[in-house]
Amino acid sequence: MKGKRLFYDLYVNISTKRLIVTAILLTFVIGLLYYFNDVRKTLEDREEKYARLYAESLGFIINQGLESTCDYTYVQEVTDANETVPTILVLDGSPNINKNIPELDDTTRNWSEVDKNNLLLEKIAEMREEHQPIEFTIGNSKGYVYYANSTIVKQLSYFPYILIFTFLVFGTLAYLTYSSSRKAEQNRVWVGLAKETAHQLGTPISGLMGWIEVLKINPAFDTSIGDEMLKDISRLETITNRFSNIGSEPTMKDENLGELIENTIEYLKVRISTKIKWTVNNNLKAPYIQKVNRNLLEWVIENLCKNAVDAMTGIGSLTININKNPGGKLVVDITDTGKGMTNAIQRKVFNPGFSTKNRGWGLGLTLAKRIIEIYHNGQIFVLSSQVGQGTTFRIII
Repeated sequence: MKGKRLFYDLYVNISTKRLIVTAILLTFVIGLLYYFNDVRKTLEDREEKYARLYAESLGFIINQGLESTCDYTYVQEVTDANETVPTILVLDGSPNINKNIPELDDTTRNWSEVDKNNLLLEKIAEMREEHQPIEFTIGNSKGYVYYANSTIVKQLSYFPYILIFTFLVFGTLAYLTYSSSRKAEQNRVWVGLAKETAHQLGTPISGLMGWIEVLKINPAFDTSIGDEMLKDISRLETITNRFSNIGSEPTMKDENLGELIENTIEYLKVRISTKIKWTVNNNLKAPYIQKVNRNLLEWVIENLCKNAVDAMTGIGSLTININKNPGGKLVVDITDTGKGMTNAIQRKVFNPGFSTKNRGWGLGLTLAKRIIEIYHNGQIFVLSSQVGQGTTFRIII
């Protein structure tokens, strides 16, 4: 139980760390957006002041008239200081003086008066959407200066998103690198554990076989007992071979998968609760031959069936459907009438150390996933599950 708790605590700690990292990243993103939005707003306010000062300067010049003896040097410097904010002066409803309009600043194009006027009218409509025009009085009439945000301010609106996207790209690459390294390390642990288990089991099994042969020499020994003991030892050898295959590159041989699954089910029927109603529907019209590792594939089927029996507490129906999908792959559905799983449990059911059973280690489905997806290049997942009604696991090879 301590080992089980260790695996579960490790998973919980990793999940907690993920939540903390996610919260920090969200805080960083929100702070970044707030900061740049504040900077942009500050620049917008400053440009509004520039535009207002520019409008007042133009109004002063127009109101004084061309024949005025007033010194316009300072006022001219104010109007010339605007080098970034696009502005258009409108008098009597018609565009007049304009400044910092990118299209008109393009010296490679010759604008006719009609085209220029139409462009300015379009720009005025766009500027009206951004800001209210600045109004000033010219004699008995009104003048308006329309203005828009400068290119720098507009670019600043997109910059934080570009920065966040860049961080996400590099962060994703870093995470994938770390995740691959961690998975490789976990795989080495799995391999080492499996090999050591197979090695440790091999010695006592050989010893037991020898002792049984010694016992058979004794005339008083019941040979039927010896035969049963040999069956159990043969079973232990199968388990040892499974661990050995997990810990190294498994040997693949051509097998009739429909027959293999049916034989595995027949083996389990007599060793599991008699209150389970078994139904096997092999819908394959012809033998389905595929290169697999027999020991490992039998292990997966056994694991799923035993889990299903546990979910039904030894009473219920277990249905195994064997089909071939349109892509030519083998599809095995294992359906029970057990307690079912919530969506939260379904998401975690293949995680190492996670188990809904009091005495479960949470490794069976993890190993099954490794066997199907890594060794057999297939898929295994929860096809459907409803609390109180049952669960269906699907294997695709």
